[in-house]
Amino acid sequence: MERSPCLLLLLLLPLLSLSAATPEPCELDDEDIRCACNFSDPQPDWSNAFQCTAAVEVDIRGGGRSLEQFLKRVDLNADPREYADMIKAVRVRRLTVGAAQVPAPLLVGVLRVLGYSRLKELTLEDLQVTGTTPPPPLDLVGPALSTLRLRNVSWATGGSWLAELQQWLKPGLKVLSIAQAHSLAFSCEQVRAFGALTTLDLSDNPGLGERGLTAALCPHKFPALQDLALRNTGMESPTGTCAALAAAGVQPHRLDLSHNSLRAAANPSAPACVWPSALNSLDLSFAGLEQVPKGLPAKLSVLDLSCNRLNRAPQTDELPAVDNLTLDGNPFLVPKAPSPQEDSGSSGVVSVCGRSSLSVGMSGTLALLQGIRGFA
Repeated sequence: MERSPCLLLLLLLPLLSLSAATPEPCELDDEDIRCACNFSDPQPDWSNAFQCTAAVEVDIRGGGRSLEQFLKRVDLNADPREYADMIKAVRVRRLTVGAAQVPAPLLVGVLRVLGYSRLKELTLEDLQVTGTTPPPPLDLVGPALSTLRLRNVSWATGGSWLAELQQWLKPGLKVLSIAQAHSLAFSCEQVRAFGALTTLDLSDNPGLGERGLTAALCPHKFPALQDLALRNTGMESPTGTCAALAAAGVQPHRLDLSHNSLRAAANPSAPACVWPSALNSLDLSFAGLEQVPKGLPAKLSVLDLSCNRLNRAPQTDELPAVDNLTLDGNPFLVPKAPSPQEDSGSSGVVSVCGRSSLSVGMSGTLALLQGIRGFA
């Protein structure tokens, strides 16, 4: 059977005969910008993915089925350099693959082919990666990604998955987002330094906690880190998070601890935490705080305490030296409860925090913003 490198780019799917009798599972917009495929049919026509090679942004969902069958239909040992010019001509810059069980050799085969593409952003969602990852060849050319997002991806290789995935990528990754991970206890001795990574988003891992954060932030593996997002990660206190950052030796400029249930009072017997010297922005919104936490950095450019439970305005001695302080959505800013005749949506707490709550559970905000700038 003749193999197409374009289909290799899209999960190495073989080109099958088109069936006009069944609805096409893929839709390409009129501007050839976005193409989305949902192969949920009991007998999907995988060849429809071919039309997505004309799009810039491609989203492919496998209907939850196993892709084991494709290991028998494609040659994973074929040299993609033979098709390098054709692969470079494909327009895809952002690729999302989701809802499937993917054999590890198939996944790395895709990554090898993508090494000759112009892909910049890769998202893997709701995937189960089965089997072990083969060692990369000496002539490996992986994709030069700027952004990698992983959500609800399980790996048969356990804690070594990040190191194994990393060896199939070119250096230069700038944004890494890992949500709903089955394991964040990395084998740090196997992980190479992410020398260019500026944004790490570990949001939406509620079981992570401060001990888990210490294990996830492999020491000295993130030397260029500027943005660290830890929304909804089971953090218990700002100072506990500070200790984890210090143990890992990371120096973020911006730290997002929103949507965690944080304790305001520091443990009096615990030593004072030394916050990263580069930290200038701290987000403690939606953290259930009834008072300003003790032990915050001495000076900040931005401190967000919005949508907490502060019943009075913080005193000067309770706050660090801060240029931009946000307190919107706290009870002390609402002079009285609205009367029955008043619209309940007019309350400052309801309106401000109601809008902000739309972001709950949406991981990768920092990563998305930086990715958008790259394609603006």
